[in-house]
Amino acid sequence: MRIFDPHIHMTSRTTDDYEAMYAAGVRALVEPAFWLGQPRTSAASFADYFDALIGWERFRAAQFGIRHHCTIALNPKEANDPRCTPVLDLLPRYLGKDGVVAVGEVGYDSMTPEEDAAFARQLELAVEFELPALVHTPHRDKASGTSRTLAVVRESGLPPERVVVDHLNEVTVREVKDSGCWMGFSIYPDTKMDEDRMVAILQEYGTDRMLVNSAADWGRSDPLKTVKTARAMLASGFTESDVDKVLWQNPVEFYGQSGRLVLDDLPGFSPSPETFSGNSVLRGGGQ
Repeated sequence: MRIFDPHIHMTSRTTDDYEAMYAAGVRALVEPAFWLGQPRTSAASFADYFDALIGWERFRAAQFGIRHHCTIALNPKEANDPRCTPVLDLLPRYLGKDGVVAVGEVGYDSMTPEEDAAFARQLELAVEFELPALVHTPHRDKASGTSRTLAVVRESGLPPERVVVDHLNEVTVREVKDSGCWMGFSIYPDTKMDEDRMVAILQEYGTDRMLVNSAADWGRSDPLKTVKTARAMLASGFTESDVDKVLWQNPVEFYGQSGRLVLDDLPGFSPSPETFSGNSVLRGGGQ
């Protein structure tokens, strides 16, 4: 089984997670830019964070046999903080970088005018840089937030096949499917979707334009939820081909629109003297 996790925040995860993911079949992932668990105090802090996404985290994943890609954006939660919004002027510096496969996460958190402005501006950048867009739907008032999201996407001129609307559930999936956008689902231990609900959605709506992710982050989450969803699909009667489509082919097709996916094999983890900016994932032995 090969797995491509299209939305996982590895900055918040440990090397043990990388080892477990590789052992379970994860060979590629996309890490969207998001918030850091506490407020940033200036736009300058984004530069170091973005540099880490396209540099250190990519190196760290490769040490464990996993191809790392990322998306770059001002996330919706921080779009309301005037200390952060100047980063919008910094984004073009990063959107042309290798390994950046989409603009994201963009969209809504509380559906404020500030979020409207940041969302629209970043969809313009997706058009300008010919990149897909990863769109976050709000955790509160999700149905109206999803409708509002789709209206902004339509106004942007970005083709729907270049947009994935994420964090969907049973209430919002139909509207997104009808829009022509890709449908994203985050599988969590306690919140959002679980494996059985995901399987039921796949049984009702099919496997086309479906992306399943673990979205593992700072909170209680599980970087193996993609694999567990695959097993639940098989147990419910889906074929191995169906699983491969949802957990590999679909994310490759969506993010492949960037022209920047690198999916050739990497060896599994083995200690080596290789470093990134003088650092390595090893401790001891002079590293």
